Amino acid sequence: MLGRLGLHPRKPRFARAPRPPSERDEVLRSRAEAEAAIAEARKSHERLRQAIEILPQGIVFLDAEGRYVLWNKQYAEIYSKTADLFEEGARLEDTLRIGVARGDYPEAAGHEEDWIAERLQKLYQPGARHEQKLADGRVILIDERLTDDGGVVGLRVDITELKQREASFRLLFDGNPVPMIVCALDDERILSVNDAAVAHYGYSRAEFELLKIRSLQAFESEPPWTSDPTGEEHAGRTWKHVKADGALIDLAIYSRELTYAERPAVLLALMDITERKRAEARLAFMAQHDGLTGLPNRNLLRQQVDEILLHTRRSTDKVALLMLGLDNFKAVNDALGHAVGDKLLRGVGKRLRSTLREEDALARLNSDEFAIVQSGLTRPEDAVLLAKRLLEAIADPYLLDGHSVVIGASIGIAMAPGDGDDSEKLLKSAGMALSRAKLDARGTFAFFEAALDAKAQGRRKIEVELRDAIQSDVLRPYYQPLIDLQSGRITGFEALVRWPHAERGMVSPAEFIPVAEETGLINPLGGLMLRRACLDAATWPDDVRVAVNLSPLQFRSGNLLSVVTDALKHSGLPPRRLELEITETLLLEKSAQVLATLHALRALGVRISMDDFGTGYSSLSYLRSFPFDKIKIDQSFVRDLGANREAQAIIRSIVSLGKGLGVIITAEGVETEAELSCLRAEGCDEGQGFLFSKARPNAEIVSLLAAQRGIDGLDEDAALVA
Repeated sequence: MLGRLGLHPRKPRFARAPRPPSERDEVLRSRAEAEAAIAEARKSHERLRQAIEILPQGIVFLDAEGRYVLWNKQYAEIYSKTADLFEEGARLEDTLRIGVARGDYPEAAGHEEDWIAERLQKLYQPGARHEQKLADGRVILIDERLTDDGGVVGLRVDITELKQREASFRLLFDGNPVPMIVCALDDERILSVNDAAVAHYGYSRAEFELLKIRSLQAFESEPPWTSDPTGEEHAGRTWKHVKADGALIDLAIYSRELTYAERPAVLLALMDITERKRAEARLAFMAQHDGLTGLPNRNLLRQQVDEILLHTRRSTDKVALLMLGLDNFKAVNDALGHAVGDKLLRGVGKRLRSTLREEDALARLNSDEFAIVQSGLTRPEDAVLLAKRLLEAIADPYLLDGHSVVIGASIGIAMAPGDGDDSEKLLKSAGMALSRAKLDARGTFAFFEAALDAKAQGRRKIEVELRDAIQSDVLRPYYQPLIDLQSGRITGFEALVRWPHAERGMVSPAEFIPVAEETGLINPLGGLMLRRACLDAATWPDDVRVAVNLSPLQFRSGNLLSVVTDALKHSGLPPRRLELEITETLLLEKSAQVLATLHALRALGVRISMDDFGTGYSSLSYLRSFPFDKIKIDQSFVRDLGANREAQAIIRSIVSLGKGLGVIITAEGVETEAELSCLRAEGCDEGQGFLFSKARPNAEIVSLLAAQRGIDGLDEDAALVA
C-alpha cells in the first residue's frame, strides 16, 4: 500500500549496504543527464529568443536548407503579409514564392522566377548588403551571413524614412537655385554637384568630378570646412573661387558633414556675394568720404592727421591744418537752389585739390567747410603762402547752369605741435581761428592764438548753468514722431532734449550738448532724459515706442546697463518699447565693453538703432557682428533726394543692406513731399522730419496720439458699416 502511494517504510539501521549500481541505474542516470541537457538547451533557446525580441531590427535564423529556425517579432512585422507562413521548418523559398504570387514584392513583377533565383543566390552566397522594396512602399535593408554549420543569420532594417530623407535631399540638392557641391572628406574630391553649380561655374558634371575643392579656390590653401562653422571668423569670412572662364567670384560658404554613397563627405552651399561685396565696398567708401564731393570726411581726416603727426613727431618740421569756410554759401543756395550749390561745392573741391601737392590731405568737414593738411613746413609763413593760393583759386568765377557764381572763403590756420598735438586739438584750434577770420574780415585768414580761448570761457559759463539746470530738473524731453511710410501711422517718437533758459529762452542743443560731452555732464543729462522719456512713454498706447539717444561717453561710465534697467523698472515701460540710438563714432572705439553692454541691453529686450548712418566711419563689420534693430539714414542723404540721383543710389543701397540684414530703415530730415515719395519708392520703412512734425512736448504728444486713436476708431466703424 505504501508503495502505491509512493511511500516506503523506513529501513532499520542494521539494513545491509546498497549494491553497486546496476545497468538499469546507468540508463536512468544517462536519461536524466540528457533531459537536463535538453532543458538547458531549451533555456538557452528561450534566452536567445528573448534577446532577439528586444532588438529594434528584424532577425531571422535559417538552417543549411533554408528552413526557418528562429525569428523575432520585428521580422514578422516587417513581412506582415506573409507572417502567417512563418513556422519552424518552413522554407524561406516557399514563403518568397507565395509572397511573389501575392504581389508583396513589386520588383519581381514580370520576371518572378529570375527574381526568386537572384534572391536565393544572395541568400546562400551572401556578400554586400542589398535593399528590398515591399508592396506598401517600405524599403528594407538586408544583411545576411553564413553560420559555421551552413545556416544563415539575417538582419532586416526598415530604412524607408532614410530613403525618403535621401530623396528629399536629392530634390533639394538638384533643384536648389544655390550652387551646391558634395566633397569627400578624405581626399577633398568633388563627388557631386547640382545644376546651379554647373550653370554658375561653367564646368560640366564630368569636369567637376575630376576636380578637388582646392581646384576652385583662388587663394586659400585649406578647404572651407576645416574651421569652426559656428565661429565668428568663419561666419564673416569671404572665399574667392575661380570659374571655368577664369573670373573671380566672392563667396560665403556654408558646410555640413554627411554620408554620401557610404563615404564621409561634406555638403557645401556656395552663396555668391560678389555684388554684395561690391556694394559693401561702395558703402565703406561712402562711410569715409563725403557723398557729394568724394573727398574724405572728418573721421578719415582725423585718421590722416594723427598719422601725419605721428610721423613728424621726432622731426623739427611743422604741420599746418587750414580750415576753409566758404563765405555766404547759404546765399548762393537760397538764390540759385541746392542743385547749383552742390555743383559749386564740387567745383571748390576740384580747385582745392588741383592747388595742393599730391601728399597734402584734403577733406570736406560739413556743408561749407573744408580742411587742408600740409606737412614738412619749416615756418608759419609757408602756411600763409598756401592760404593765399587757396583763396585766389577759389575766388575765380564758376560757370554753373548758365550762372556765373563768385564765392569767397575764410581760412583758420593751426600749427602743430604748438596749437595741438593730435587731430582733435588741431581741428579745434583751426576752427577757433576760422571763426575769428570770419568775424574780423571775410575773405582772409587768421592763425590760432591763445586769446581765442576766451571763447572757451563762454563755454564754461554754459557748463555751470547746465549743471544747475540738470540739478534743478529744468531740462525737458520733446518728442518728434517716427512715421510708418506705408501706413502713415505713428510708430514711435524720438526724445530730443530741450533747455528752456530763464534769460536766453530755448537754448539750442547744438550749443550745450558738446559742452555736456566735454565736461561729463552728458551722463546725468542722459540719465535724466532716459527716465523722463520712459515715464512719458508708459502713458502712451502699447504699440508706440520711444527712442532715446545715447552718447559714447555714457558707455564709458560703466553703469549704463543699470541706468536703463532702473528707468524701465521705475516707469513700468516694457523693454520692447524702448529704442536706444547710438552713433557710428561709438563703434570706432572697438571696445569689448561697448559691445558687451550693447548685447546686454538687447538681451533685456531693448531695441538698438544706429543713428546718423553714413556720416561717420560706418564700419560694416560691426553691422554684421552686432544685430542692430534699426539703421537711421542721416538727413544729409535725404536732402533734395528727389532731384539727386547719387543720393537715391545711396538710399537704395542702404535700404537693400537693411533688408539683407533684416533691420528697419528710417530716414531722418524728411522735409518735402518729393523726398517722402522717393523714400517710399525705394522701400524705406520709416521717416522722421519737419514734413511730419517738429519736436513737441509730451502734452501735445498725448493729444496727437488721442487723435490717431480717434481716426482708427472711425476707420473701424466705417469697416463695420461697410
